[in-house]
Amino acid sequence: MGVKFQIGLTTDFLNAQGKLAYQDIGLDLLEARGERVSYRFIEEYRDELGADQIEGLDAVFLDEPLVTPASLAHAERLKVIARFGVGYDGVDVAACTAADVAVVNTPGAPTHPVAEANVCFMLAITHRLLIKDNLLRSGRWHERYNYMGSELRDRVPGIVGLGRIGRRTLELLSSFGMGRPIAYHPRMDHAAMAELGVSKVDLPTLMKNADFVIVCTSLNDSSRGMIGAGQLALMNPHAYLINTARGPIVDERALYETLKEQRIAGACLDVYSAEPVDETVPAFGELDNVILTPHALSITNESVRDMGRMALNSILQVADGKAPAELINKEVWDRPGFQAKLGGA
Repeated sequence: MGVKFQIGLTTDFLNAQGKLAYQDIGLDLLEARGERVSYRFIEEYRDELGADQIEGLDAVFLDEPLVTPASLAHAERLKVIARFGVGYDGVDVAACTAADVAVVNTPGAPTHPVAEANVCFMLAITHRLLIKDNLLRSGRWHERYNYMGSELRDRVPGIVGLGRIGRRTLELLSSFGMGRPIAYHPRMDHAAMAELGVSKVDLPTLMKNADFVIVCTSLNDSSRGMIGAGQLALMNPHAYLINTARGPIVDERALYETLKEQRIAGACLDVYSAEPVDETVPAFGELDNVILTPHALSITNESVRDMGRMALNSILQVADGKAPAELINKEVWDRPGFQAKLGGA
């Protein structure tokens, strides 16, 4: 029998009592491998994965910790890092490749819950759900007509980034009788968008004409700060901004000033430039035209299950010497150092 394939999971998968924080992340997949595979939770949580924490491990399944060049100082055995989620900006992929470590994520798993969250936000803010909840709780029933809601019907959704989540959001919105969607997605042509029933526009046109600016793009060098003061100034006074993608895509200070001065109708935010939110993030909580959630709307029992199983299946594929479909740094697979590691699995 060969050496066991050793998998480490970061402790942010556990609650304060040391128990699994989620109903299901697919650990049964590992247990089904019997003696060929073993797993353990890395004992100490650190914001940055420590080089000492990966010693003796073939794979790491992580949620929040960063992976830096220093993390990989002793990665002689490590073969794969699996990120729990779609975003992997906290993982230095180039450093992983240089250290002969594959990186995988879980694309597709959060698609439905994030799309559903976009619709949830749109309905909640247009129907003024939080304000009306507060009216009843504070005994102000007779003020209910002072806070009229509005419908999604006939209004124009504008999608920034027409990938999986953007397309799924439009599918869910299709039953609300909204106007023809518009989208900004530079790499998709007019014909492809037309097949989806969407009009392709540039970003300024979208900001001017959308009743809802729904941010669905990934965070990269071109999208960082994409929506700033200039773009927000183009929005109509009755329009809303929805961001469930990544905080740094939107200039938060500019958005705060726009909302404070009521130059747009409102915003819904699940993501922020600094997470957890600290004093560097504008005090959105002071405003009543914004709904705030702690980067949690994509965290459902179903999405956690799907992400966990996708990530662990990718790890097990590496253990079997197979390249997973979710491999981010595909060039690592043919590197001699990486292949040597696989031979020693």
